Amino acid sequence: MLAAHGLAAAELIVGERPPEVTLQGDAGGRLDDSLWSSAALVGRVHLLMYVDPDESGLNAHVEQALAAKKYDQASVGPVGVINMAATWKPGFAIDMMLKKKQEKFPNTVYVRDKQKVFVERWGLTDNTYHVLAFGRDGQLLFSHGGALSDEHVDQLLQRVDAEIAR
Repeated sequence: MLAAHGLAAAELIVGERPPEVTLQGDAGGRLDDSLWSSAALVGRVHLLMYVDPDESGLNAHVEQALAAKKYDQASVGPVGVINMAATWKPGFAIDMMLKKKQEKFPNTVYVRDKQKVFVERWGLTDNTYHVLAFGRDGQLLFSHGGALSDEHVDQLLQRVDAEIAR
């Protein structure tokens, strides 16, 4: 099931909830091949990293800044979405890497986007690393594609902290 085909990319607007994205079957999904939906981005703050595997180190400083905050998993849920269609690397190799990451970071939800659904539906930056944060009600708190500057990282952390304190 792929709800994205035929629909124009949405413009993501901070403070609003983006249209629902569902990944399943040929479109992707969780590592165990089960369905994943952006409707799950509620109940706590979610940090979604949309990553081209070839650019996975681009925002390592963001990941380090977030890790340094030591957010309680009851307050913040990390989601790693891999843009499988953006890489030359074979899927089995990426799957092996993701399974190892899942063991190392069991609280992170890893999702495979095999058909650039997020690029099509949400207009996320393709072939790079896009960082998003969502509030408890699923509203967008932060979105930036490409390398984040120190100012962007500060902005991200401030918005996440403010939402947690709310």
